[in-house]
Amino acid sequence: MSPSSTTPEGADTPAPRHRRPVAPDPLVSRPVSENAAAEIAAGYATEGAALELGAVVVDDAADASARVRIPFATLNRHGLVAGATGTGKTKTLQNLAEQCSAAGVPVLLADVKGDLSGLARPGETSDRTTKRAQETGDDWAPTAFPVRFLSLGAKGIGVPVRATITAFGPILLSKVLGLNATQESTLGLIFHWADQQGLALLDTKDLRSVIQHLLSDEGKAELKGIGGVSTATAGVILRALVNLEARGGDEFFGEPEFDPADLLTVEEGKGVVTLLELADQQADPTLFSTFLMWLLAELFEDLPEAGDIDKPKLVFFFDEAHLLFADASKAFLERIEQTVKLIRSKGVGVFFCTQLPTDIPNDVLSQLGARVQHALRAFTPDDQKALTRTARTYPKSKVYDIETALTSLGIGEAIVTVLSERGAPTPVAWTRLRAPRSLMGAIGEQAVTESAKASPLWARYGETIDRESAYERLAARTGANQAPETPAEPVPADQPPQPAPPQAPPPEQDEGPGMFEKAMQSSLFKQIVRTVAREATQEITRGMFGTARRRR
Repeated sequence: MSPSSTTPEGADTPAPRHRRPVAPDPLVSRPVSENAAAEIAAGYATEGAALELGAVVVDDAADASARVRIPFATLNRHGLVAGATGTGKTKTLQNLAEQCSAAGVPVLLADVKGDLSGLARPGETSDRTTKRAQETGDDWAPTAFPVRFLSLGAKGIGVPVRATITAFGPILLSKVLGLNATQESTLGLIFHWADQQGLALLDTKDLRSVIQHLLSDEGKAELKGIGGVSTATAGVILRALVNLEARGGDEFFGEPEFDPADLLTVEEGKGVVTLLELADQQADPTLFSTFLMWLLAELFEDLPEAGDIDKPKLVFFFDEAHLLFADASKAFLERIEQTVKLIRSKGVGVFFCTQLPTDIPNDVLSQLGARVQHALRAFTPDDQKALTRTARTYPKSKVYDIETALTSLGIGEAIVTVLSERGAPTPVAWTRLRAPRSLMGAIGEQAVTESAKASPLWARYGETIDRESAYERLAARTGANQAPETPAEPVPADQPPQPAPPQAPPPEQDEGPGMFEKAMQSSLFKQIVRTVAREATQEITRGMFGTARRRR
């Protein structure tokens, strides 16, 4: 009897039963080779030393024999570590820093949350670390690494690091102050005027006193004479500077100035990991990201050409990289792109760390050879667009549907592609990452402070120096915090001169207030900038960022 004959006449026919939707498999529906993991790993084979990331994952199974690695020789081609909050980015940074240190490569890390201080202590064995070691073929053992702790200014828990206003330069300072392009150029002219008058700009009160003088009745003629700058623009800069001081930013500017050469330290064969501790203070996020850019610019100026080397001299990690690019002017972004492009010839690798690859401008993103992408979330239409854009930046894969895989990664897993030793992109690899060997957690503020005071850097940078500079010179001539029209005396011989910023040459004749802003848009002005930049090729970072040459 057929099933239909058992249904009473007039009764409703049962609706067909449907299966619950099944989440899409991150593997593409096309056939996958049984040796897919080994085929992917073959693209990561190296002849020289390499940094081990983990093992290839196919069908949710990690193949411990299929290794994913980054050649040390390509670390100076830079990289990106990205992913949503809680996906394991910090542990990835810890792992990368450990292996660089073990290979004798110094590292600089911004410890935004305070949980990277565990690098100074050996890790703790647990079931999770044992399991992860088995899955990734890692001979895991608890290991501590040499660490130095720094803090911005004198109120932190690490060795205080400072930069003088003159050395920081008008372009980077404009980023910290949130100035627009016109105000940035005006600030450059103020720097140049102060140098011509022999006024050393060491801390914020020096720059404040100079601007106040130029806005005073005695200084208005000089303000007009340095390029027809309007008093309104100078007033905006002054207010921005006062706001920076109110946020505690003045603690960072001053002396003794940090020497970036102290980052290039190796102890007993291990590269020193320098941690910029930020969790202990309400640090201005734009200030610390721009400070890292200043260090990079200083290193570019100081380091000799390295050519092709087996491993980098230093690896920079820009955590919270979106802060560096947010609201940045076009000129500032172009300078970052140029610096990242050229610093690799000095043997320095740069890794940007952020939540979304779209946080990084395309011209900078195109310079990053290694990509370690943790899981992304697609909760909103904007998230979905970012996910699609991210997936399109990866090489085509015969094994994975990249867009689906990016939302299916587990904690401590990432989609990886790097540059091989011959400079070609490696196959996309779903990677189960190795566990850090140092302590995965903070060691506490007291331990950090004790370590900082025991550091050889404390004797050099521990105490603030306040020598005579623009503030004292201007005040001394009137007996108050105002300055007369008479130019100040020259600075001491050990103060390097501040060159005129190429982006804002003064006009040949007085244009009157506001005319400089119009001149910025002229084709002649832009041609002058290009000409000066070409002539300054050997000091391109100095020319681009306006940083003062360090006296050796």
